[in-house]
Amino acid sequence: MQRSVLVRHAEPADYLSIIKVLDSWWGGRHMSDMLPKLFFEHFRPTSFVAECNGNILGFIVGFVSQTSSDEAYIHFVGVHPDFRKGGLGRTLYERFFNATSKLGCRVVRCVTSTFNRASISFHQRMGFVVEPGNKTVDGISVFENYDGVGEDRVLFSKRLNGIGPLCQS
Repeated sequence: MQRSVLVRHAEPADYLSIIKVLDSWWGGRHMSDMLPKLFFEHFRPTSFVAECNGNILGFIVGFVSQTSSDEAYIHFVGVHPDFRKGGLGRTLYERFFNATSKLGCRVVRCVTSTFNRASISFHQRMGFVVEPGNKTVDGISVFENYDGVGEDRVLFSKRLNGIGPLCQS
């Protein structure tokens, strides 16, 4: 049976539904502290939810940089495990790219953990470039201690519409 998925702007009322399932979507890994409700209140024009029959299947939360107005940042993305690898993540990213492009953004940035190979691979398939860091882990350039001591991260950037810098000088 074909499912009709609606992608719409995130609303504050979506927060509880998402936060209740977030850790289970990450296999029990504690992630909910990384997604405060403020994102659903203050970044609605650039944050989206995918739902079917009132059930949230995925979301993307991001914003336009306050420091560099031509850059956007994706803070958090989640897709229900049963709906991964079917294009829903790509659809959410493309909705974000379109919204931020209309707001004047030329570059999108995001970050992932060094051990999250699925995320690294997904971002590369989406056209993101790994930013040159100060350390290499399993062949991937990373930024050591980016999110605190021992919290190395992979940083990505993607040009929107083929314009804009990939690295900030």
